[in-house]
Amino acid sequence: MSDPDLNDGDVPLVVLTTVGSDEQADGVASALVGERLAACVNVVKGVTSIYRWEGKIARDEERLLVIKTTRARFDAVRERILALHAYEVPEIVALPIVAGSEAYLDWLRGETTAPRP
Repeated sequence: MSDPDLNDGDVPLVVLTTVGSDEQADGVASALVGERLAACVNVVKGVTSIYRWEGKIARDEERLLVIKTTRARFDAVRERILALHAYEVPEIVALPIVAGSEAYLDWLRGETTAPRP
């Protein structure tokens, strides 16, 4: 198995972000899937984040969004998250999927491609 070419738009990605409420999780997830920017978004409740913010250590209960998309859609995913997110500096981290079920990865690519008229 060779490393994926991260400039290839077909490379599948997992993008992670956290939000502070169920409502925000649903809003971001629904927008990304509805706009075909993501094939699927898992909302994981009960995540505790411990981080440094403005010189202090903070602890918050959050929801982790596990977003499946492609490299070609990443810039639009990032911009949409930034537009919808309540945080001043939201976490937006993309990780390449280097292996997986080909059927699933084909589905992922298909669902993040604009439908043909």
